[in-house]
Parts: sequence; C-alpha cells; structure tokens
Amino acid sequence: MALLDMLVRSGEHELVVAHFDHGIRQESDDDAHFVGGLAKRYGLPFELEQGELGASANEDTARSARYDFLRRMATKHGARLATAHHMDDVLETIVINQVRGTGWRGLAVMNDPTIDRLLLDRTKKQLYDYAVANGLEWVEDATNTSDKYLRNRVRKRLNLLDDQAKKKLIDMWQRQTRLASDIDGEAERLATSSRYFLTMIDDASALELLRATLAGQALSLDRPRRQRLLHAVKTAKAGSTFEPGGHTLVEFTKREFIVKHPL
Repeated sequence: MALLDMLVRSGEHELVVAHFDHGIRQESDDDAHFVGGLAKRYGLPFELEQGELGASANEDTARSARYDFLRRMATKHGARLATAHHMDDVLETIVINQVRGTGWRGLAVMNDPTIDRLLLDRTKKQLYDYAVANGLEWVEDATNTSDKYLRNRVRKRLNLLDDQAKKKLIDMWQRQTRLASDIDGEAERLATSSRYFLTMIDDASALELLRATLAGQALSLDRPRRQRLLHAVKTAKAGSTFEPGGHTLVEFTKREFIVKHPL
C-alpha cells in the first residue's frame, strides 16, 4: 500500500495494479476486493487472477504461482514489475537461505535485475510510519502470525536483534550483491558447454559457469540440480541423456553437453 501510494504521488509512471489471490486463506477474496477497490480509487487498471492452491500449499509453491502471474501481467502491459520488499524482507530471506544451505548466493538475495524493488533501503517500521502519516489503509495477512511458516519463525527471532546487528547483515548483503554481479559477468564471459573444461576446474567455479550456460538459454536450475548435472557432465557416456530436473533434458557427446529446452 505504501509503495503504490508513493508511486502515484510521484506522478512519474503509468501504473497497473496486479493482485494474485493464492486461494490459501478463506478470507483471501476480501483481500482481492480491497485491492481492486483501492486501484479504482486511484484510477488505475486492475489485474486479478484467482488461484486455487489450497490451505496445504507451501511458501515456495505460492511464490512460484504469484511470480508467474506477475511476470505475465508485466509482459501483457509492456511494463516493469515492481514489488514492495523492504529491508526486513532482505534480512529474513538471508537467514532462511542460510538455514536451507543455499551457499554464498544465499547472501546475495533480491538482486534480480528484472524486478524493481524500490523500498530495500527502508525498514518495515519506516513504511508503517509512512502509511499512518498518510492515512493509508491496509490488510494484515492472517498467516503472518502462524508458526507454520519458516519466515514467520525467523521474523520473530530477527525482531530480537538490535539495529547494529541488522546493519552488519545489510552491509554483508550489499557487499555480496556487488560480488554476485561481478561473478555473473565473469561467468557469462567464460560460459561453455565443454565437458573437459568443466571437469578440469574446481566444482565451485564449474557450478557458476554451468549456471551462466543455462541462463544463456533462458533456463535455470537450483544448486542441487546443477550439482547433479555437473556430476553427469563429468561422468556420463557419450550418446546418453540426463534429466537434472525442471523438465530439462541434457544430451552428451564425447566433448560437449547439449541442453534442451524444458520438455
């Protein structure tokens, strides 16, 4: 709500409000009506999609469905996707990634160049104060209080940290994000389908080059799947195929691996 109000007040953009109803909570219909009414009040186009994920859907499933919808809407309107993630979201995501063992990239979160995250330099408290000062209405997601979700459990622990500790984490995030950009650029330059080259270098570097090679074909695999694919690159017989996941098929010659688009 704060981000939308800020963008409207700036007068610098043509805006479209997009809302995805996950269909997880019974009261989610009310949320959709609330956002639609707000878009009408601002005089903005409104896009809504009703999902039917059900109460058992996890965070990853919900996120995937939501971003699929948002990206489709951005494409439909020839627009940039803007989200209201803030500094506290960065901290929560870093901790969650470390708990899940995502490696060094778990520190370089929310750096997708295709998404405009305009509020990462602001805390949730600052946005709350802005909303109150400008008389904004908002809806609290009832699931935010449930310990069922890892993010909620992490949030409660992070609330115990003082500002100095949070600043250290943010400094680490900013440094790691810059490093990620440099590594991505170098990996893109060196990306290769040579099995020999990837076999002769260290695994950490090979995984980054493999990531860049896949990205060059508009494909993406998470780290565990890339590790399985790297093992296959090193050991598979010529003429064989391998499915690392994500509906992706890889064929092997003696010298190279050939990545097919999703099946």
